Amino acid sequence: MRALAALSRFVGNTFALWVLLFAVLAFFAPAPFLPATGWIVTLLGLIMFGMGLTLKGSDFTEVARRPLWVALGVGAQFLIMPALAWLLCQLLGLPPEIAVGVILVGCCPGGTASNVITWFSRGDVALSVSITAVTTLLAPLATPALIWLLASAWLPVNFAALFTSIVQIVLLPIALGLIARRLLGARVRHVVEILPLVSVVSIVIIVAAVVAASQAKIAESGLLIMAVVILHNSLGLGIGYFAARLFGLPLAQRKTLSIEVGMQNSGLGAALASAHFSPLAAVPSALFSVWHNLSGALLATFYRRLGEKPDA
Repeated sequence: MRALAALSRFVGNTFALWVLLFAVLAFFAPAPFLPATGWIVTLLGLIMFGMGLTLKGSDFTEVARRPLWVALGVGAQFLIMPALAWLLCQLLGLPPEIAVGVILVGCCPGGTASNVITWFSRGDVALSVSITAVTTLLAPLATPALIWLLASAWLPVNFAALFTSIVQIVLLPIALGLIARRLLGARVRHVVEILPLVSVVSIVIIVAAVVAASQAKIAESGLLIMAVVILHNSLGLGIGYFAARLFGLPLAQRKTLSIEVGMQNSGLGAALASAHFSPLAAVPSALFSVWHNLSGALLATFYRRLGEKPDA
């Protein structure tokens, strides 16, 4: 068990490299990864179950202790990235399926990877976990509503179907994880130690499956989608930081808000796009998963060196 936990930590720390490696493999040799497309929703549910196992009552104490900071983070998450996605689609005149995919990933809640990057950045981990948890719990209503509002101009959007999907692949597994944590008690610690391995393997399979299913379209439009993903993520990270600065948050919380805004639950985006739109609509989420882990690691290196200066 100790060796498995060590392997889990290693894989978790090298997450971005595994995602990048298998995305490249799936692009050049898609056939072995195509059967995994039928497992995307199940794998995301497994990740959300793991999130439920790790959630504790203390993760929500920040909501009561610092409600304005949490509310700012949640509001920024559901305002900045969706607005940026819509604006980029308008300015660049993206094709409908790609536009919907970009908007979809922009409307997703924060991902658990943001908590890890916040820790590496010497940010406020408790605040990060609270914002991620609250945005995830609000996602069944907020995400379909935002997608319907912003993406309907490109393709028909079924709010009820999206709501049902997010309840099934986000809320239900998290609830089961919470129940399992209560039943397992202290024994859950052994399970939690290998969760990074399970999560990385699941995300890697999801990304590889999406890339394999859309290999021809990526070859045709991949550079355009990658450029939009990089712009979207970079602007989200930057605007998130300066929004926190505008509201007078200290440096650690500015780092946290930047990361929470810029890093999305791209696995959820890929699952929803695959289930409700098309494989091509899932490509922005897959490429976002590759890129935001790389950009997050680079940003964490910079943030760790960012001192507490009055003009920081």
